[in-house]
Amino acid sequence: MRQIKSFLFLALLLGLLLALLFFTRSFDGVGALWGNFIQAASLASCGKSQTFAISLLWGLAILWVDLRASRREILLIALASILLLLGASLVSALYSIFFNPLPGVASLLIAVSLVFVFERTEMGSREPVLLRLFGQRLRPESFRKLVDGTLPVDFPGELHEASVLVCTIHNHVDLMEVLKPVDYVALMNLYLRTASDFLVDVGGYLDECSGESIRVVFGAPLPVEGASNHAAKAARAAIDLVSRLEDLNRECDSKWQKRLDFRVGVNSGPMIAAAYGGARAGRYSVSGPVVEFTRHLSAACAQYGCRILAGSTSYDMASESVEGRPIDLLQRAGSRRRVELYEFLAPKNMLSPERERSRDQFWKGVILFRERKWEESIAALSSARISGIPDKVLDYYLERVERARRGEDDQTPEQALLAEAV
Repeated sequence: MRQIKSFLFLALLLGLLLALLFFTRSFDGVGALWGNFIQAASLASCGKSQTFAISLLWGLAILWVDLRASRREILLIALASILLLLGASLVSALYSIFFNPLPGVASLLIAVSLVFVFERTEMGSREPVLLRLFGQRLRPESFRKLVDGTLPVDFPGELHEASVLVCTIHNHVDLMEVLKPVDYVALMNLYLRTASDFLVDVGGYLDECSGESIRVVFGAPLPVEGASNHAAKAARAAIDLVSRLEDLNRECDSKWQKRLDFRVGVNSGPMIAAAYGGARAGRYSVSGPVVEFTRHLSAACAQYGCRILAGSTSYDMASESVEGRPIDLLQRAGSRRRVELYEFLAPKNMLSPERERSRDQFWKGVILFRERKWEESIAALSSARISGIPDKVLDYYLERVERARRGEDDQTPEQALLAEAV
């Protein structure tokens, strides 16, 4: 809408300026010189009203295109358009009609000048600045909302309640050692394209996309649309992403005989969102303990044996949208604050009766473990087993209960690191 309003305003200026030049006969002298050059004295002239209409429409078309183009593209379009107008005049002369190209050239130059002046205004510079900050990291409709909205484009820094999703490939070093460089890059790019395209399409902002890691934000710079909150959106995106990457792994297995060990962390809470960096490397990003802890959650997935590990705030906000189970309860040394970690399993009410029974028994076993009722915990966890389906999280807890029963349930280095990051 903002672009249409800008175009209509500039189109009005273009029409007024062109009419002023045209009807004050400013083009007659130069037009006569061009007519002499192509020997058009004996040719019938194209009507003034027709020439004006053609020139105006030509200028409006150039104006519309230039509003979406870069400066280099604008200059190339202008040069090509001038050559096209001159060529049209020469072709019309072959059919005994003199078409004066000068009004069209003037209309084009006015359009280009208006665009260059407009780009220096606050309204005109809004889209280029947002494009530099966000690129294609937002889906097109979200980017248009930013352009048409009222948020300041300098993004000086604001506290946002949002959710972060981090997906990391844990076996990237092993893949690098066994694959040829070209195959490693092809595999990783396939993963990055698949994951980033999907997460942006479902409404996330692609904050970071490195060699083996992706970070996506839900809830910033724009709030999540619809009835779901940002955590529910991130949770559902994480579950669907795991399904898509499992399909991708089958493709990787058939092509390279290798699979990606991907892990996903989801965390929600306050974070500082701003435009970080300068003109060369500036972009919109988020930072803060919530963001950093998400990376730790992704890394800790391998220890617990799960694909998705989420913080307590994410689970609380998303619990009506997804099914989950408890994984660990962390407490930093010297602090009373405790943080529960959860695994997201499936969309709400999408577990089979057997998986739902298994989830409930697992939950019961974890509670009994925390109450230090070792035998009852082992019985509940053992009954959570589904025959023929591996469950590394369940294996981890059965081993942990056994160690606790022997008095050996000390914190692992990974748990200590997570606790320090709480």
